Amino acid sequence: MTYSVKELFYSLQGEGANTGRPAVFCRFSGCNLWSGREDDRTDAPCDFCDTDFVGTDGDGGAKFSTAEDLASAIENLWPNTDADQGHVQGQNTAVQRFVVLTGGEPGLQVDRDLVDALHRHRFEIAIETNGTVDLPDTINWVTVSPKGHAELKVQQGDELKLVYPQKGIDPAVYAELPFDHLYLQPKDGPDSRENTLMALDYCRRHPQWRLSLQTHKMLGIR
Repeated sequence: MTYSVKELFYSLQGEGANTGRPAVFCRFSGCNLWSGREDDRTDAPCDFCDTDFVGTDGDGGAKFSTAEDLASAIENLWPNTDADQGHVQGQNTAVQRFVVLTGGEPGLQVDRDLVDALHRHRFEIAIETNGTVDLPDTINWVTVSPKGHAELKVQQGDELKLVYPQKGIDPAVYAELPFDHLYLQPKDGPDSRENTLMALDYCRRHPQWRLSLQTHKMLGIR
């Protein structure tokens, strides 16, 4: 298949359990819960997305005709350091390459061919998904971020990260699902401070939940 990618870039993971970890980010174009056009936002199942995932015109964005082409482009963004090769003073210090597949909704395009190609290039693979699309079962780290009242097909994984608050959504609905980590992430926007205080209060009262902050925005990085 052809993979449509909005942008490719190297940065640090800014949220959730992998906060601070260097990663290549592969942002796929398209989403099944919002067209990306402002005219459609009000009636979309997800009306609070703050990400541009339309087209392929971002940094490193393109249409990739094969999984190997995309995996090679991702590998080219990973720094070629001595630590990556495991040759620091004769020690076994090889760094695990890390890629975050995001969107939009990456599950619309991520298939077994791409997962296998990234594994061949020695990447640990994380995906950030709204959970409405079935995923290949060989992805290393699955983060599900439920949106609105969309049906959740991916009901287990490593991390459930709920943007909070969402109208009509009670975190308790997700608290018993088999995820290793449960995070509340304050909804960004004009009410972000109030939303952060609400998320703080909820986590204090329900300690199975942890607070996830978007540290990349605080640091002014991508």
